Amino acid sequence: MFCPKCGGLLVPKKENGKTVLVCSCGYKKKAEGSDVTLKEAGKKSKPVEIVEKEEKVNVIVDAKCPKCGYGKAEYWEVQTRAADEPPTRFFKCLKCGHTWREYG
Repeated sequence: MFCPKCGGLLVPKKENGKTVLVCSCGYKKKAEGSDVTLKEAGKKSKPVEIVEKEEKVNVIVDAKCPKCGYGKAEYWEVQTRAADEPPTRFFKCLKCGHTWREYG
């Protein structure tokens, strides 16, 4: 039930052994019936899925790793500076996992 004065939620409260519905604005109303309870309903959430192995979604290109010298790396671009400047290219070595970047 909602408060007719302010529209807030009326909450059951015991006063002098009787249940009354009260609002935060001070409005009170005698509860009809002896069993007045406040219930909240919620949806059950789905269980969290655990990923066993990381899937590679980036493009694999020929790029020499500056750390180990391997010739293959994952590649992606991110706009790290102003929109009128070229994006930054990131690489991750497939052998040692070293990540480096090149500016356009």
